[in-house]
Amino acid sequence: MQKLIECVPNFSEGRNLEIIKQITDVITSVDGVTLLDVDPGAATNRTVVTFVGEPQAVIEAAVLAGHKSKQLIDMSKHSGEHPRFGAMDVCPLVPIAGVTMDETVGYARELAKRLGEEVGLSVYCYENAALIDERQNLAVVRSGEYEALGTRLQDKRWRPDFGPTEFQETTGATAVSARDFLVAYNINLNTTSTRRANAIAFDVREKGRMSRKPHPITGEIQRDKDGNAIWLPGSLKAVKGIGWFIEEFGICQVSMNLTNVSITSTHVAFDEVVTKAQARGIRVTGSELVGLIPLQAMLDAGRYFLRKQSRSTGVADAELIKIAVKSMGLNELYPFKPEEKIIEYVLKGKNKSQCLINLSVRDFCELTASESPAPGGGSVAATLGALGAALGTMVANLSSHKAGWDDRWEEFSDWAERGKKCHDELLSLIDKDTEAFNQIMATWKLPSSTEAEKAEKEIASQEAVLNAIATPFRIMEVAAESLDVAAAMVKEGITASLSDAGVAALCARSAVMGAYLNVKINSGDLNDAVLRQKFIDDGAAIQKSSIDAEQKILQLVNERL
Repeated sequence: MQKLIECVPNFSEGRNLEIIKQITDVITSVDGVTLLDVDPGAATNRTVVTFVGEPQAVIEAAVLAGHKSKQLIDMSKHSGEHPRFGAMDVCPLVPIAGVTMDETVGYARELAKRLGEEVGLSVYCYENAALIDERQNLAVVRSGEYEALGTRLQDKRWRPDFGPTEFQETTGATAVSARDFLVAYNINLNTTSTRRANAIAFDVREKGRMSRKPHPITGEIQRDKDGNAIWLPGSLKAVKGIGWFIEEFGICQVSMNLTNVSITSTHVAFDEVVTKAQARGIRVTGSELVGLIPLQAMLDAGRYFLRKQSRSTGVADAELIKIAVKSMGLNELYPFKPEEKIIEYVLKGKNKSQCLINLSVRDFCELTASESPAPGGGSVAATLGALGAALGTMVANLSSHKAGWDDRWEEFSDWAERGKKCHDELLSLIDKDTEAFNQIMATWKLPSSTEAEKAEKEIASQEAVLNAIATPFRIMEVAAESLDVAAAMVKEGITASLSDAGVAALCARSAVMGAYLNVKINSGDLNDAVLRQKFIDDGAAIQKSSIDAEQKILQLVNERL
Protein backbone atom coordinates (compact mmCIF):
# COMPACT_ATOMS: atom_id res chain seq x y z
CA MET A 1 0.00 0.00 0.00
CA GLN A 2 1.22 3.48 -0.86
CA LYS A 3 2.27 5.47 2.21
CA LEU A 4 0.21 8.63 2.50
CA ILE A 5 0.24 11.31 5.15
CA GLU A 6 -1.72 14.53 5.33
CA CYS A 7 -0.29 17.86 6.39
CA VAL A 8 -2.56 20.63 7.70
CA PRO A 9 -0.48 23.75 8.33
CA ASN A 10 -2.27 26.83 9.67
CA PHE A 11 -0.80 30.16 8.58
CA SER A 12 -1.45 33.46 10.35
CA GLU A 13 -2.75 35.19 7.24
CA GLY A 14 -6.33 34.97 6.04
CA ARG A 15 -6.91 38.26 4.27
CA ASN A 16 -4.12 38.75 1.74
CA LEU A 17 -4.90 36.14 -0.90
CA GLU A 18 -1.68 36.85 -2.80
CA ILE A 19 0.41 35.84 0.21
CA ILE A 20 -1.67 32.70 0.62
CA LYS A 21 -1.20 31.84 -3.06
CA GLN A 22 2.57 32.24 -2.85
CA ILE A 23 2.63 29.78 0.05
CA THR A 24 0.43 27.23 -1.68
CA ASP A 25 2.42 27.60 -4.90
CA VAL A 26 5.58 26.30 -3.21
CA ILE A 27 3.59 23.40 -1.81
CA THR A 28 2.30 22.36 -5.23
CA SER A 29 5.79 22.72 -6.72
CA VAL A 30 6.79 19.48 -4.98
CA ASP A 31 6.26 16.35 -7.06
CA GLY A 32 4.03 13.77 -5.39
CA VAL A 33 2.06 16.29 -3.32
CA THR A 34 -1.64 16.96 -3.89
CA LEU A 35 -3.14 20.19 -2.56
CA LEU A 36 -6.56 19.29 -1.20
CA ASP A 37 -7.93 22.46 0.34
CA VAL A 38 -7.14 26.11 1.07
CA ASP A 39 -9.52 27.70 3.58
CA PRO A 40 -8.80 31.36 4.42
CA GLY A 41 -10.76 33.19 7.10
CA ALA A 42 -10.87 36.98 7.21
CA ALA A 43 -12.16 37.25 10.78
CA THR A 44 -9.60 34.82 12.16
CA ASN A 45 -6.90 36.14 9.79
CA ARG A 46 -5.82 32.55 9.39
CA THR A 47 -5.64 30.06 6.53
CA VAL A 48 -5.90 26.30 6.91
CA VAL A 49 -4.08 24.48 4.10
CA THR A 50 -4.44 20.74 3.53
CA PHE A 51 -2.21 18.64 1.31
CA VAL A 52 -1.37 14.95 1.04
CA GLY A 53 1.35 12.75 -0.40
CA GLU A 54 4.13 10.33 0.42
CA PRO A 55 5.95 11.25 3.64
CA GLN A 56 9.20 12.70 2.25
CA ALA A 57 7.36 14.75 -0.37
CA VAL A 58 5.01 16.13 2.28
CA ILE A 59 7.92 17.02 4.57
CA GLU A 60 9.69 18.83 1.73
CA ALA A 61 6.54 20.79 0.86
CA ALA A 62 6.01 21.75 4.51
CA VAL A 63 9.59 23.00 4.82
CA LEU A 64 9.18 25.15 1.70
CA ALA A 65 5.85 26.49 3.01
CA GLY A 66 7.44 27.34 6.35
CA HIS A 67 10.25 29.20 4.60
CA LYS A 68 7.80 31.14 2.43
CA SER A 69 5.65 32.09 5.43
CA LYS A 70 8.78 33.39 7.16
CA GLN A 71 9.42 35.65 4.18
CA LEU A 72 5.87 36.97 3.81
CA ILE A 73 4.12 37.07 7.22
CA ASP A 74 4.95 39.58 9.96
CA MET A 75 3.53 38.45 13.29
CA SER A 76 4.24 41.79 14.92
CA LYS A 77 1.39 43.22 12.82
CA HIS A 78 -1.02 40.28 13.11
CA SER A 79 -4.46 40.36 14.70
CA GLY A 80 -7.28 37.82 14.51
CA GLU A 81 -9.89 35.93 16.50
CA HIS A 82 -8.10 32.57 16.55
CA PRO A 83 -5.39 31.70 19.12
CA ARG A 84 -1.95 31.88 17.44
CA PHE A 85 1.73 32.41 18.16
CA GLY A 86 3.49 32.09 14.83
CA ALA A 87 3.47 32.77 11.09
CA MET A 88 3.30 29.04 10.40
CA ASP A 89 1.32 28.60 13.57
CA VAL A 90 0.78 24.84 13.66
CA CYS A 91 1.82 22.09 11.27
CA PRO A 92 0.31 18.69 12.15
CA LEU A 93 0.94 15.49 10.20
CA VAL A 94 -1.86 12.93 9.96
CA PRO A 95 -1.51 9.26 8.90
CA ILE A 96 -3.86 8.50 6.00
CA ALA A 97 -2.81 5.18 4.44
CA GLY A 98 -0.04 2.63 4.91
CA VAL A 99 1.50 4.58 7.80
CA THR A 100 1.27 3.99 11.54
CA MET A 101 1.03 6.73 14.13
CA ASP A 102 4.50 5.81 15.42
CA GLU A 103 5.91 6.32 11.93
CA THR A 104 4.07 9.63 11.64
CA VAL A 105 5.62 10.76 14.92
CA GLY A 106 9.05 10.13 13.39
CA TYR A 107 8.14 12.14 10.30
CA ALA A 108 6.80 14.99 12.45
CA ARG A 109 10.03 15.22 14.43
CA GLU A 110 12.04 15.12 11.21
CA LEU A 111 9.93 18.00 9.91
CA ALA A 112 10.33 19.95 13.16
CA LYS A 113 14.12 19.53 13.00
CA ARG A 114 14.28 20.75 9.40
CA LEU A 115 12.02 23.74 10.11
CA GLY A 116 14.29 24.68 13.00
CA GLU A 117 17.66 24.11 11.36
CA GLU A 118 16.99 24.93 7.70
CA VAL A 119 14.27 27.57 7.96
CA GLY A 120 15.18 29.12 11.30
CA LEU A 121 11.80 28.77 12.99
CA SER A 122 11.43 28.21 16.73
CA VAL A 123 9.63 24.87 16.84
CA TYR A 124 7.77 23.03 19.58
CA CYS A 125 6.66 19.42 19.20
CA TYR A 126 3.22 18.67 20.67
CA GLU A 127 0.56 15.93 20.96
CA ASN A 128 1.92 12.53 19.84
CA ALA A 129 5.18 14.08 18.63
CA ALA A 130 5.90 15.82 21.96
CA LEU A 131 9.44 15.37 23.24
CA ILE A 132 8.44 16.72 26.67
CA ASP A 133 5.28 15.43 28.37
CA GLU A 134 3.97 18.83 29.44
CA ARG A 135 4.03 19.94 25.81
CA GLN A 136 1.46 17.42 24.60
CA ASN A 137 -1.41 19.90 24.84
CA LEU A 138 -1.32 22.62 22.18
CA ALA A 139 -3.17 25.05 24.44
CA VAL A 140 -0.36 24.74 26.99
CA VAL A 141 2.34 25.16 24.34
CA ARG A 142 0.60 28.22 22.88
CA SER A 143 -0.44 29.70 26.25
CA GLY A 144 -0.39 33.51 26.16
CA GLU A 145 -0.10 33.37 22.36
CA TYR A 146 2.32 35.53 20.39
CA GLU A 147 2.11 38.41 22.86
CA ALA A 148 3.54 36.27 25.70
CA LEU A 149 6.11 34.41 23.64
CA GLY A 150 9.02 36.79 24.27
CA THR A 151 8.65 36.41 28.03
CA ARG A 152 8.11 32.63 27.90
CA LEU A 153 11.27 32.09 25.87
CA GLN A 154 13.30 33.57 28.73
CA ASP A 155 12.17 30.59 30.84
CA LYS A 156 14.46 27.58 30.26
CA ARG A 157 11.47 25.27 30.59
CA TRP A 158 9.97 26.75 27.43
CA ARG A 159 12.93 26.72 25.13
CA PRO A 160 11.89 25.38 21.70
CA ASP A 161 12.66 21.79 20.79
CA PHE A 162 14.32 22.93 17.56
CA GLY A 163 15.50 26.20 16.09
CA PRO A 164 16.33 29.59 17.65
CA THR A 165 15.77 29.97 21.38
CA GLU A 166 15.53 33.76 21.21
CA PHE A 167 12.30 35.56 20.33
CA GLN A 168 11.65 35.82 16.57
CA GLU A 169 9.55 38.95 16.28
CA THR A 170 8.28 38.43 12.75
CA THR A 171 7.80 34.65 12.77
CA GLY A 172 6.95 33.88 16.40
CA ALA A 173 6.95 30.11 16.95
CA THR A 174 5.62 26.99 15.23
CA ALA A 175 4.05 23.88 16.76
CA VAL A 176 4.50 20.57 14.93
CA SER A 177 2.58 17.41 15.77
CA ALA A 178 1.45 13.97 14.71
CA ARG A 179 -2.23 13.48 15.38
CA ASP A 180 -5.34 11.65 14.33
CA PHE A 181 -7.63 13.20 11.75
CA LEU A 182 -9.07 16.38 13.28
CA VAL A 183 -12.33 17.95 12.18
CA ALA A 184 -12.59 21.70 12.66
CA TYR A 185 -16.29 22.31 13.17
CA ASN A 186 -18.11 25.54 14.04
CA ILE A 187 -21.75 25.72 15.12
CA ASN A 188 -23.70 28.90 14.43
CA LEU A 189 -25.84 30.59 17.07
CA ASN A 190 -28.58 33.21 16.89
CA THR A 191 -26.73 35.46 19.32
CA THR A 192 -24.03 38.11 19.19
CA SER A 193 -22.96 37.46 22.78
CA THR A 194 -19.47 35.96 22.92
CA ARG A 195 -19.93 35.33 26.64
CA ARG A 196 -22.97 33.14 26.01
CA ALA A 197 -21.28 31.34 23.12
CA ASN A 198 -18.33 30.65 25.40
CA ALA A 199 -20.65 29.33 28.09
CA ILE A 200 -22.07 26.79 25.63
CA ALA A 201 -18.55 25.85 24.51
CA PHE A 202 -17.58 25.26 28.14
CA ASP A 203 -20.70 23.13 28.60
CA VAL A 204 -19.66 20.71 25.87
CA ARG A 205 -15.86 20.71 25.56
CA GLU A 206 -13.96 17.97 27.35
CA LYS A 207 -11.95 20.43 29.47
CA GLY A 208 -15.15 22.07 30.68
CA ARG A 209 -14.92 25.13 32.89
CA MET A 210 -13.21 26.21 36.08
CA SER A 211 -15.28 25.66 39.21
CA ARG A 212 -16.51 28.84 40.90
CA LYS A 213 -17.98 27.02 43.89
CA PRO A 214 -17.13 28.94 47.10
CA HIS A 215 -15.68 27.24 50.16
CA PRO A 216 -18.48 26.89 52.77
CA ILE A 217 -16.35 28.55 55.47
CA THR A 218 -13.91 30.95 53.81
CA GLY A 219 -16.11 31.85 50.89
CA GLU A 220 -13.12 31.62 48.57
CA ILE A 221 -13.27 29.59 45.36
CA GLN A 222 -12.53 25.98 46.19
CA ARG A 223 -9.27 24.42 44.99
CA ASP A 224 -7.79 20.94 45.08
CA LYS A 225 -5.36 19.75 47.75
CA ASP A 226 -2.41 21.19 45.78
CA GLY A 227 -4.04 24.59 45.48
CA ASN A 228 -4.88 24.22 41.82
CA ALA A 229 -8.16 25.26 40.24
CA ILE A 230 -10.87 22.59 40.05
CA TRP A 231 -12.20 21.95 36.57
CA LEU A 232 -15.70 20.72 35.85
CA PRO A 233 -15.55 18.58 32.66
CA GLY A 234 -17.89 19.20 29.77
CA SER A 235 -20.21 16.64 28.21
CA LEU A 236 -18.17 15.63 25.14
CA LYS A 237 -14.92 13.70 25.02
CA ALA A 238 -12.16 14.49 22.48
CA VAL A 239 -13.55 17.99 21.93
CA LYS A 240 -11.86 21.36 22.29
CA GLY A 241 -13.97 24.46 22.02
CA ILE A 242 -14.38 28.19 22.48
CA GLY A 243 -17.05 30.74 21.66
CA TRP A 244 -16.38 33.69 19.39
CA PHE A 245 -18.07 36.41 17.35
CA ILE A 246 -17.62 36.34 13.56
CA GLU A 247 -18.01 39.90 12.31
CA GLU A 248 -18.06 38.69 8.70
CA PHE A 249 -21.41 36.96 9.33
CA GLY A 250 -22.63 38.95 12.34
CA ILE A 251 -23.09 35.86 14.52
CA CYS A 252 -21.43 33.97 17.32
CA GLN A 253 -20.19 30.43 16.92
CA VAL A 254 -19.16 27.58 19.14
CA SER A 255 -15.85 26.74 17.47
CA MET A 256 -14.73 23.15 18.07
CA ASN A 257 -11.90 20.85 17.19
CA LEU A 258 -13.15 17.26 17.16
CA THR A 259 -9.86 15.51 17.81
CA ASN A 260 -11.23 12.00 17.32
CA VAL A 261 -14.51 11.68 15.41
CA SER A 262 -14.77 8.01 16.39
CA ILE A 263 -15.25 9.25 19.97
CA THR A 264 -17.32 12.38 19.31
CA SER A 265 -18.72 12.75 15.81
CA THR A 266 -19.93 15.89 14.10
CA HIS A 267 -23.58 14.92 14.44
CA VAL A 268 -23.27 14.14 18.16
CA ALA A 269 -21.44 17.44 18.72
CA PHE A 270 -24.15 19.28 16.77
CA ASP A 271 -27.03 17.80 18.73
CA GLU A 272 -25.27 18.35 22.05
CA VAL A 273 -24.70 22.04 21.27
CA VAL A 274 -28.36 22.30 20.22
CA THR A 275 -29.40 20.93 23.62
CA LYS A 276 -27.04 23.16 25.63
CA ALA A 277 -27.96 26.23 23.58
CA GLN A 278 -31.69 25.66 24.07
CA ALA A 279 -31.15 25.45 27.81
CA ARG A 280 -29.71 28.97 27.63
CA GLY A 281 -32.50 30.31 25.39
CA ILE A 282 -30.34 30.28 22.26
CA ARG A 283 -30.99 28.59 18.92
CA VAL A 284 -28.52 26.79 16.71
CA THR A 285 -29.08 28.01 13.15
CA GLY A 286 -26.54 25.92 11.27
CA SER A 287 -22.89 24.92 11.22
CA GLU A 288 -19.67 25.18 9.27
CA LEU A 289 -16.86 22.77 8.41
CA VAL A 290 -13.40 24.33 8.20
CA GLY A 291 -11.11 22.27 6.01
CA LEU A 292 -11.93 18.68 5.13
CA ILE A 293 -13.87 15.83 6.67
CA PRO A 294 -13.68 12.06 6.07
CA LEU A 295 -16.47 10.57 3.98
CA GLN A 296 -17.36 8.11 6.74
CA ALA A 297 -18.12 10.96 9.14
CA MET A 298 -20.65 12.43 6.71
CA LEU A 299 -22.23 9.04 5.99
CA ASP A 300 -22.52 8.34 9.72
CA ALA A 301 -24.20 11.70 10.21
CA GLY A 302 -26.68 11.02 7.41
CA ARG A 303 -27.59 7.63 8.92
CA TYR A 304 -27.92 9.18 12.39
CA PHE A 305 -30.48 11.75 11.25
CA LEU A 306 -32.37 9.22 9.12
CA ARG A 307 -32.67 6.90 12.13
CA LYS A 308 -34.11 9.77 14.15
CA GLN A 309 -36.81 9.98 11.48
CA SER A 310 -37.33 6.18 11.51
CA ARG A 311 -36.20 6.09 7.88
CA SER A 312 -34.13 3.49 6.04
CA THR A 313 -30.39 4.17 6.09
CA GLY A 314 -29.59 1.91 3.13
CA VAL A 315 -29.69 4.76 0.63
CA ALA A 316 -27.05 6.15 -1.72
CA ASP A 317 -24.05 7.98 -0.29
CA ALA A 318 -25.17 11.16 -2.05
CA GLU A 319 -28.51 11.00 -0.24
CA LEU A 320 -26.84 10.37 3.13
CA ILE A 321 -24.59 13.39 2.57
CA LYS A 322 -27.57 15.52 1.55
CA ILE A 323 -29.42 14.57 4.76
CA ALA A 324 -26.33 15.33 6.85
CA VAL A 325 -25.85 18.74 5.21
CA LYS A 326 -29.52 19.69 5.66
CA SER A 327 -29.74 18.41 9.23
CA MET A 328 -26.63 20.22 10.44
CA GLY A 329 -27.24 23.35 8.37
CA LEU A 330 -23.88 23.11 6.64
CA ASN A 331 -25.18 25.31 3.81
CA GLU A 332 -26.06 28.27 6.03
CA LEU A 333 -22.96 30.44 5.57
CA TYR A 334 -21.93 29.22 2.11
CA PRO A 335 -22.73 26.25 -0.13
CA PHE A 336 -21.37 22.92 1.11
CA LYS A 337 -19.74 21.20 -1.87
CA PRO A 338 -18.99 17.52 -1.15
CA GLU A 339 -16.41 17.37 -3.93
CA GLU A 340 -14.46 20.14 -2.17
CA LYS A 341 -15.03 19.27 1.50
CA ILE A 342 -14.91 15.45 1.71
CA ILE A 343 -11.34 14.19 1.62
CA GLU A 344 -11.98 11.06 -0.44
CA TYR A 345 -13.91 13.02 -3.06
CA VAL A 346 -11.21 15.67 -3.29
CA LEU A 347 -8.54 13.02 -3.78
CA LYS A 348 -10.67 11.32 -6.42
CA GLY A 349 -11.18 14.61 -8.21
CA LYS A 350 -7.50 15.53 -8.08
CA ASN A 351 -6.48 12.17 -9.52
CA LYS A 352 -9.20 11.70 -12.13
CA SER A 353 -8.93 8.80 -14.49
CA GLN A 354 -11.40 7.37 -16.99
CA CYS A 355 -13.12 5.03 -14.56
CA LEU A 356 -15.69 2.73 -16.08
CA ILE A 357 -18.25 3.50 -13.39
CA ASN A 358 -18.15 7.18 -14.37
CA LEU A 359 -19.24 6.40 -17.93
CA SER A 360 -22.84 6.67 -19.08
CA VAL A 361 -24.67 3.39 -19.66
CA ARG A 362 -24.44 4.01 -23.42
CA ASP A 363 -20.70 4.75 -23.29
CA PHE A 364 -20.05 1.66 -21.15
CA CYS A 365 -21.98 -0.55 -23.57
CA GLU A 366 -20.26 0.90 -26.61
CA LEU A 367 -16.81 0.58 -25.03
CA THR A 368 -17.59 -3.04 -24.17
CA ALA A 369 -18.64 -3.65 -27.79
CA SER A 370 -15.45 -2.08 -29.22
CA GLU A 371 -12.31 -3.88 -30.31
CA SER A 372 -10.70 -3.17 -26.93
CA PRO A 373 -10.38 -6.41 -24.89
CA ALA A 374 -11.35 -4.54 -21.71
CA PRO A 375 -13.84 -4.11 -20.18
CA GLY A 376 -14.62 -7.78 -20.54
CA GLY A 377 -16.72 -10.47 -18.95
CA GLY A 378 -15.50 -9.82 -15.41
CA SER A 379 -16.44 -6.13 -15.44
CA VAL A 380 -19.80 -6.93 -17.06
CA ALA A 381 -20.45 -9.60 -14.42
CA ALA A 382 -19.68 -7.07 -11.68
CA THR A 383 -22.08 -4.61 -13.35
CA LEU A 384 -24.84 -7.23 -13.40
CA GLY A 385 -24.18 -7.98 -9.74
CA ALA A 386 -24.25 -4.30 -8.79
CA LEU A 387 -27.59 -3.82 -10.57
CA GLY A 388 -29.05 -6.88 -8.86
CA ALA A 389 -27.89 -5.76 -5.42
CA ALA A 390 -29.25 -2.27 -6.11
CA LEU A 391 -32.67 -3.72 -7.00
CA GLY A 392 -32.78 -5.72 -3.77
CA THR A 393 -31.83 -2.56 -1.87
CA MET A 394 -34.59 -0.62 -3.63
CA VAL A 395 -37.23 -3.13 -2.50
CA ALA A 396 -35.94 -2.94 1.07
CA ASN A 397 -36.09 0.87 1.05
CA LEU A 398 -39.61 0.88 -0.41
CA SER A 399 -40.73 -1.66 2.19
CA SER A 400 -39.20 0.39 5.00
CA HIS A 401 -41.26 3.38 3.92
CA LYS A 402 -44.55 1.54 3.35
CA ALA A 403 -47.52 3.04 5.15
CA GLY A 404 -48.68 0.86 8.01
CA TRP A 405 -45.29 -0.84 8.39
CA ASP A 406 -43.81 1.82 10.66
CA ASP A 407 -42.90 -0.76 13.29
CA ARG A 408 -40.80 -2.67 10.73
CA TRP A 409 -38.73 0.19 9.24
CA GLU A 410 -35.56 -0.85 11.09
CA GLU A 411 -35.79 -4.45 9.86
CA PHE A 412 -35.95 -3.32 6.23
CA SER A 413 -33.33 -0.64 6.83
CA ASP A 414 -30.89 -3.35 7.93
CA TRP A 415 -31.57 -5.29 4.72
CA ALA A 416 -31.11 -2.13 2.68
CA GLU A 417 -27.75 -1.54 4.40
CA ARG A 418 -26.65 -5.07 3.45
CA GLY A 419 -27.73 -4.57 -0.14
CA LYS A 420 -26.02 -1.20 -0.37
CA LYS A 421 -22.77 -2.65 0.95
CA CYS A 422 -22.92 -5.28 -1.82
CA HIS A 423 -23.65 -2.92 -4.69
CA ASP A 424 -21.02 -0.43 -3.49
CA GLU A 425 -18.32 -3.10 -3.54
CA LEU A 426 -19.49 -4.57 -6.85
CA LEU A 427 -19.30 -1.12 -8.41
CA SER A 428 -15.67 -0.84 -7.31
CA LEU A 429 -14.99 -4.31 -8.73
CA ILE A 430 -16.09 -3.19 -12.21
CA ASP A 431 -12.91 -1.15 -12.56
CA LYS A 432 -10.77 -3.50 -10.49
CA ASP A 433 -11.42 -6.34 -12.91
CA THR A 434 -10.31 -4.24 -15.88
CA GLU A 435 -7.29 -3.02 -13.90
CA ALA A 436 -6.38 -6.66 -13.19
CA PHE A 437 -6.46 -7.45 -16.93
CA ASN A 438 -4.34 -4.38 -17.70
CA GLN A 439 -1.85 -5.47 -15.04
CA ILE A 440 -1.38 -8.78 -16.86
CA MET A 441 -0.85 -6.98 -20.16
CA ALA A 442 1.74 -4.71 -18.52
CA THR A 443 3.79 -7.71 -17.37
CA TRP A 444 4.04 -8.93 -20.96
CA LYS A 445 6.03 -5.79 -21.79
CA LEU A 446 8.60 -6.22 -19.01
CA PRO A 447 12.20 -6.81 -20.19
CA SER A 448 13.47 -10.39 -20.19
CA SER A 449 16.94 -10.19 -21.69
CA THR A 450 18.79 -11.49 -18.64
CA GLU A 451 18.09 -14.29 -16.20
CA ALA A 452 17.46 -11.74 -13.46
CA GLU A 453 14.95 -9.87 -15.64
CA LYS A 454 13.23 -13.14 -16.55
CA ALA A 455 12.90 -14.04 -12.87
CA GLU A 456 11.47 -10.61 -11.99
CA LYS A 457 9.06 -10.82 -14.94
CA GLU A 458 7.84 -14.25 -13.82
CA ILE A 459 7.21 -13.02 -10.27
CA ALA A 460 5.30 -9.97 -11.56
CA SER A 461 3.37 -12.14 -13.99
CA GLN A 462 2.23 -14.57 -11.30
CA GLU A 463 1.19 -11.71 -9.01
CA ALA A 464 -0.88 -10.25 -11.86
CA VAL A 465 -2.48 -13.64 -12.62
CA LEU A 466 -3.37 -14.15 -8.96
CA ASN A 467 -5.03 -10.72 -8.89
CA ALA A 468 -6.91 -11.54 -12.12
CA ILE A 469 -8.34 -14.64 -10.42
CA ALA A 470 -9.00 -13.11 -6.98
CA THR A 471 -10.95 -10.17 -8.42
CA PRO A 472 -13.69 -12.15 -10.24
CA PHE A 473 -13.74 -14.58 -7.32
CA ARG A 474 -14.60 -11.65 -5.06
CA ILE A 475 -17.33 -10.65 -7.54
CA MET A 476 -18.77 -14.13 -7.04
CA GLU A 477 -18.69 -13.84 -3.26
CA VAL A 478 -20.37 -10.43 -3.09
CA ALA A 479 -23.00 -11.19 -5.75
CA ALA A 480 -23.85 -14.42 -3.91
CA GLU A 481 -24.23 -12.46 -0.67
CA SER A 482 -26.70 -10.10 -2.35
CA LEU A 483 -29.00 -13.07 -3.01
CA ASP A 484 -29.82 -13.08 0.72
CA VAL A 485 -31.32 -9.61 0.33
CA ALA A 486 -33.34 -10.64 -2.73
CA ALA A 487 -34.66 -13.74 -0.91
CA ALA A 488 -35.68 -11.72 2.14
CA MET A 489 -37.47 -9.15 0.00
CA VAL A 490 -39.45 -11.84 -1.86
CA LYS A 491 -40.59 -13.26 1.48
CA GLU A 492 -41.04 -10.06 3.51
CA GLY A 493 -41.00 -7.08 1.14
CA ILE A 494 -43.87 -5.26 -0.47
CA THR A 495 -45.83 -7.36 -2.96
CA ALA A 496 -45.77 -4.63 -5.60
CA SER A 497 -42.01 -5.13 -5.98
CA LEU A 498 -41.94 -8.94 -6.21
CA SER A 499 -40.80 -8.80 -9.83
CA ASP A 500 -37.97 -6.43 -8.90
CA ALA A 501 -36.70 -8.84 -6.26
CA GLY A 502 -36.89 -11.63 -8.84
CA VAL A 503 -34.79 -9.65 -11.33
CA ALA A 504 -32.32 -8.94 -8.52
CA ALA A 505 -31.88 -12.70 -8.07
CA LEU A 506 -31.45 -13.25 -11.82
CA CYS A 507 -28.75 -10.58 -11.97
CA ALA A 508 -26.93 -11.96 -8.94
CA ARG A 509 -26.91 -15.52 -10.24
CA SER A 510 -25.70 -14.37 -13.67
CA ALA A 511 -22.97 -12.29 -12.04
CA VAL A 512 -21.77 -15.33 -10.09
CA MET A 513 -21.73 -17.56 -13.15
CA GLY A 514 -20.08 -14.96 -15.36
CA ALA A 515 -17.39 -14.19 -12.82
CA TYR A 516 -16.73 -17.92 -12.37
CA LEU A 517 -15.95 -18.25 -16.07
CA ASN A 518 -13.27 -15.58 -15.57
CA VAL A 519 -11.89 -17.38 -12.52
CA LYS A 520 -11.54 -20.59 -14.53
CA ILE A 521 -9.97 -19.07 -17.62
CA ASN A 522 -7.41 -17.07 -15.61
CA SER A 523 -6.58 -19.99 -13.32
CA GLY A 524 -4.93 -21.79 -16.23
CA ASP A 525 -1.97 -19.38 -16.00
CA LEU A 526 -1.41 -19.84 -12.26
CA ASN A 527 1.65 -21.97 -11.46
CA ASP A 528 0.54 -22.86 -7.94
CA ALA A 529 -1.52 -26.00 -8.62
CA VAL A 530 -2.91 -26.24 -5.07
CA LEU A 531 -4.13 -22.67 -5.02
CA ARG A 532 -5.46 -23.00 -8.57
CA GLN A 533 -7.60 -26.00 -7.60
CA LYS A 534 -8.87 -24.25 -4.47
CA PHE A 535 -10.18 -21.34 -6.54
CA ILE A 536 -11.88 -23.78 -8.92
CA ASP A 537 -13.47 -25.88 -6.16
CA ASP A 538 -14.56 -22.95 -4.00
CA GLY A 539 -15.94 -21.15 -7.03
CA ALA A 540 -17.94 -24.22 -8.07
CA ALA A 541 -19.48 -24.37 -4.59
CA ILE A 542 -20.48 -20.68 -4.71
CA GLN A 543 -21.96 -21.12 -8.18
CA LYS A 544 -24.03 -24.16 -7.15
CA SER A 545 -25.42 -22.50 -4.02
CA SER A 546 -26.24 -19.34 -6.02
CA ILE A 547 -28.11 -21.26 -8.72
CA ASP A 548 -30.06 -23.14 -6.03
CA ALA A 549 -30.90 -19.89 -4.24
CA GLU A 550 -32.03 -18.21 -7.47
CA GLN A 551 -34.34 -21.12 -8.34
CA LYS A 552 -35.98 -21.02 -4.91
CA ILE A 553 -36.42 -17.24 -5.15
CA LEU A 554 -37.97 -17.43 -8.62
CA GLN A 555 -40.28 -20.26 -7.56
CA LEU A 556 -41.54 -18.15 -4.65
CA VAL A 557 -41.90 -15.08 -6.88
CA ASN A 558 -44.02 -16.96 -9.39
CA GLU A 559 -46.16 -18.46 -6.62
CA ARG A 560 -46.90 -15.02 -5.18
CA LEU A 561 -47.48 -13.18 -8.46
